[in-house]
Formats: sequence, structure tokens, C-alpha cells
Amino acid sequence: MIRRIFTYTGDYLRYVILSPILVVLETAGELILPLLMAKIIDDGIMVGNMNVVYRMGVYMIIMAIFSIFFGAFGAKAGAYGSIGIGANLRKAEFDSISRFSFADIDYFSSASLITRLTNDITNIQNFVMMMIRMLFRTLAQIVVSLVVLFYLKWQLALILVAAIPVIGAAIGILMYKCHPLFQTMQNKIDAMNEKVQENLVGIRVVKAYVREEHEEEKFQTANDEFTHAGLKAVLTIILQTPIMMIGITIVTALVLYFGGHMVLGGTLEVGNLSSIVTYIFNIMMSVMMLAMVLLQYVRASACAGRIFEVIDTKPAIQDGDGQASETTAPKGKVEFRNVRFKYQAAGSGDDVLSDINFVAQPGQVVAIVGGTGTGKSSLVNLIPRFYDVTGGSVLLDDIDVREYPVEDLRQRIGMVLQNNVLFSGTIRENLLWGDGNATEEEIIQAAKDAQAYDFIMSFPDGFDTHLEQGGVNVSGGQKQRLCIARAMLRKPEVLILDDSTSAVDSATEALIRQSFRENLRNTTVIIIAQRISSVREADQILVLDDGVIAGQGTHEQLMENNEIYQEIYWSQQEGVDG
Repeated sequence: MIRRIFTYTGDYLRYVILSPILVVLETAGELILPLLMAKIIDDGIMVGNMNVVYRMGVYMIIMAIFSIFFGAFGAKAGAYGSIGIGANLRKAEFDSISRFSFADIDYFSSASLITRLTNDITNIQNFVMMMIRMLFRTLAQIVVSLVVLFYLKWQLALILVAAIPVIGAAIGILMYKCHPLFQTMQNKIDAMNEKVQENLVGIRVVKAYVREEHEEEKFQTANDEFTHAGLKAVLTIILQTPIMMIGITIVTALVLYFGGHMVLGGTLEVGNLSSIVTYIFNIMMSVMMLAMVLLQYVRASACAGRIFEVIDTKPAIQDGDGQASETTAPKGKVEFRNVRFKYQAAGSGDDVLSDINFVAQPGQVVAIVGGTGTGKSSLVNLIPRFYDVTGGSVLLDDIDVREYPVEDLRQRIGMVLQNNVLFSGTIRENLLWGDGNATEEEIIQAAKDAQAYDFIMSFPDGFDTHLEQGGVNVSGGQKQRLCIARAMLRKPEVLILDDSTSAVDSATEALIRQSFRENLRNTTVIIIAQRISSVREADQILVLDDGVIAGQGTHEQLMENNEIYQEIYWSQQEGVDG
């Protein structure tokens, strides 16, 4: 896991290498100080030689400055290295997510993906910082201090050597216990973020139904679960502190006991005993820091597993061999052959769609009507391969859509989703999503065709009007028309409108349909609509009922022979008459 994390150093490799080197130099300067102090005590104070005191004092000041200098630059290099690795991991994870199909996102959930991009990456950064600074620092202190200890008095050094394996075993047990606790804690963060995201997205519904207290209770439950999981993990981790302090106390007491007898016996000088105690304390504190690094590794390991799960996930939607794009001239013919589909996340439940067969010829307007939950949106989502069929095939220009490169396939299709999504930026920037190379004239024409031009020009900044995230500063109808303009700007072979004029009045909708006939004559238009008035002029109307086609034909034909269509029509007529 560590090796793989460090493969994401990229341009920050020099900082990752430089930081440990500077840390070792910083530590070397600090480790010389106890030896200089021993000289001051034994060769200066004990014999009254002030020249030695002054000279060694100057050396100590120089060593301190030396350590501070390398420590500061080592910390700076460590920050660059760790944050750089975090940035590269975050980029790799986001790139992987951007290639996910809808099914992949359903599997992970958007809340969990946000946690993995933020909290999990931050934990990795913290671990890398601790590793390239504290790990090398502690190892350098332990090795050098042990060498000096054996040089000064190997008998006392053996006391420390005997204690370290016992302490290490205790820390190992803590690591084993903490790993599943950290995994649980990260999962609880996912659940809490999911509650926050759900509440923010649906805040208007929450307030409309005065459900603030209900949502607060739901969040409190998720928050409490995360708190309890976090406390369980943290309370287990902090056991390392009393374990280490007990170890330090016992080792120091034993060294002072046996070292004091050696001083009284004349086999050890007071200054050397002072240095030995200092070195032992340094080693024990280094072991404590090493334990902190290892425990941080346990949490980082749990986070890294979640991150690499995303990076390693092979998208459910894969590119075709590309030959379809090379050999097929765009026309816009759409065909469904014996299509079956169900959401994989639903397990072994019934098909959402079954035995779907129809053909939309180039330039035709095909409408899809039916009650809520009959599979209308699921059907059109199969054309651009947001999901793949679980049976049968969807064809574009007589080629299975699975044989196209995904990018080429979607370039041929314009789509206005049921949930109209705009991004923060100007109106012009949002429209250019349809065609990044569109001219100003083309942008204006698309806006006019979607009946959006007049309200755009009513803003002081026109097409340069800034839209807030999600387009919250425009109305629902304006948002729909901007999304339609964006799709029309692409001049696609197939245009899919998923109930995308529901917030537009009938007169405006009629003008939009007229622009389709005049400016998108060669485009196959597939419309999902609730209003019969929106679809009655379509070349072909499909009536969906419980995932199957229950009727197919023109408005006149369906009015003659399809009861479901008739019921929809007369229910709307009654509403109009009333």
C-alpha cells in the first residue's frame, strides 16, 4: 500500500526525497548536543575548566542553529511532497470517477465518492507527511542513539534493547485492533455526508413540508453513529500513550538504578550517565513517535483501500472497437431490438424494461408517454449508454451502440435530462457545452430556437450573465430552455428530451417544437412528455406501461385502439375543461 501511494509523487518526487535527507541532518545536529553537554559537565564544570564550558557552549549554539535550519527546510519539503501526492491521488481518483457509468456511481454513491476525494485523501496526506518526516527522524534517532549508548555503556543499553520488543508487540496488537475500527469510521462518514447531501439537494422540499426537525433527527442519528465509531477508534489508539509512558518510566528507573551504582563504583562518569539518560529518553520518545506513524498508517491504509477501489474500478461502460464510427455515416436511426434492462443495484428484481422493440427513422419525432415509474427515462438512458442493456440490443444507424467509442457515440446525441443541470459560470459558457467551437451567431440562433433569447437579453449582462451553481438564480422554465438550447447547439443526429418542457407554458412549448421542425429536420427527436399536447404531432408515439410497450402509433391511431392512451388524454382534457 505504501509503495503504491508513493507512485503518485509525480513532479513532487524531489521534495519527497529531499525532506528525509534534511530531517536526518536535523536529527544529527540534535543528537550531538547531549555529547557536548557531557563534555561541559565532565571536562568543564567538574574540574572547573570554564574554557571548555564556553567552547562547548558555542558548539551547542552552532548545532542548534544547524538543526533549526535543516528542520525548517525539511518541514517545507515534506509539506510540498505530501500535499503533492494528495493532489495527484485526488486527480487520479477524479479522472476515474469521470469515466464511471451511472451504474458505477449508483454502486459507490455520490456521498461516498465525495468522502473518498476529500477526507480519505487528507488522511493519506497526513500519513505521508508523518512518514517522510517523523519516520526517518525517529529511525535516525533510534539508530544513532543506540550506537552512542553502546559506546558509552553497553550494559545500560541492553536494558533498552530488552524493552523495545515488548513495547513493539503491544503497539502491533493496537494496530491490529484499530484497522477495522478505522474502516467503520470512514463508512460512517460516508453515511453522514449522504444525509447532508440529500438534505441540501432537497432543501426546498424539506422547507415546503416543514420537515426540518425530521431531517435534523436523521442527521443527528448519522452524526451520533460517526461519533461513536470515531470515539471507539480514538480511545483504542490513545492506549499507546500510557503503554509508552510506562515503558519510559520503567526503563529510565532501571538505568538510573544501575547507572547510579556504576557512578558510585567509579566505572561511569556523571556526565556520561546524564547523556545516557538523555539518549534513552530520546529513543523512547522516538519509539512513541514511530508508534504514532504506524497507527496513522493503519488509518491511511483503510483510506487508501477505499481510494484505490475507486481508481481500480473498471467502468461498466467500455469503449467499442471504434470501427463503427469509422464506417458509419451519421444518420440518426435508432432501433431497439428485444431490449431488457434492470438496474444491477436492485439485485435479482424484475426487469425495469422488457421486450422493447421499435424503430425511430432518421428525422422522425418519436414520443414516449406513460405513467410514473413505467421506465420512460430508463429507456432513453440506454441510447447514449448511461446504462447498458441486460438483454437485446440498442442500435444507432444499424450498429449496436456498444460497438461505438463512448465519446463518439455521445457526440452524436444531444440530451436534455429530466433534472435540468446548469453549472456555475456564464450563460455562454453553459451553452458552449453543446459545441465548444460554436460561433456567436450559432449561440444566438440556438437560444432563439429554444425560446431563451428574449429572457437572456433581459439580463444586464446578456449571455455573460453569471449563473450560480445549479442555475439557482434563474427560474425552472428558464433553466429548461437553456438546457434545450445547449443540446440544440450540438446539432445532434439524435435529440432526446426527457420531460424537458414541463415547466414551460404551452405556447412557448409549441414554438420550441416548431423550431425542431424547421431547424432540426434531419435530427431524430425522442420526446418524453406528460402532456398529450406535447406529443400529438409526433410521427410515432410509444405508450409504456410497467416496462413494456402497451401501444404504438400516431395520436389518431392510439385514440382509436389504445385504452391507456385514451385514459391519459381524457384525464388531461377533463383538467382543461375544469
